[in-house]
This record gives sequence, structure tokens and C-alpha cells, in this order.
Amino acid sequence: MGRILAVDYGNKRVGIAVTDVLQMIANPLETVHAKDVFTYLKDYVQREPVDAFVVGMPKRLTGEPTDATQHVIGFVRKLQKEFPAIPVHTVDERFTSSMAKKAMLAGGLKKMARQDKATVDRVSAAIILQSYLESKAI
Repeated sequence: MGRILAVDYGNKRVGIAVTDVLQMIANPLETVHAKDVFTYLKDYVQREPVDAFVVGMPKRLTGEPTDATQHVIGFVRKLQKEFPAIPVHTVDERFTSSMAKKAMLAGGLKKMARQDKATVDRVSAAIILQSYLESKAI
């Protein structure tokens, strides 16, 4: 069984999270620059089997697309093209950044660590992935 890898895509930074080999627990993995994300993913897929990608899809509270939605759709298309054998799923990412900040506070991270956007992106990716895992279990 391979891992499931989640992506919180942004134009500058990309948060990445991954499951354990049993696909039960989501863990923050890395934050990479957007221009380096495909190099990172190709290297990762060569080292570890990946069963699926999960990408956070930005939406407004009303469910309408945001300004970032088109960028994420473009990323998803390129991901499908680069890795045609690996399914790509999208998950609503509303509130993941605020949830990540709350989780980091509850986890006891110091203020400086909570303000680090790279850390927030990684934790957001883990929340996106955990949301996917929970929806799959239903």
C-alpha cells in the first residue's frame, strides 16, 4: 500500500503532507517553493509509492471560486499530466489556515513558529489530508 500525499497549493509556497503507510494518519511533511513543487513530487514518488494525491481547492464561504481557484485547477491539471497513473482528488480547503493556526496553538507551538507561513502551509496540508481520510472512511 502506498501513501496518500496532500498539497496545499499557493503561488509562492506549497504545503505538503503525507499519510503513514497504512493511510490512517496525516503528517505535515514539507513546504516547497511553488516553482520547485513538481521536482519535489517527482523525487518523492521515486522514493515512496504514492496511491493518490489530494489537493485543497479554495472556495468562498458561499461555495463560489476564489481568485486562487484557477491557479489550483491549473496545478491539478499539470499534476494529472505529470503523474497519469496516480489519481488526484480535490478537497474543500475552507478554514484550513485558521484551523492550522488553532492546532499549532493547541499543540504548544511558540508565537514565532505559529507565525511562520511555511509551517502553517504544512499543517494546512495535513488538515486537508485528514479531512480526505475522514471522508473516505464514511
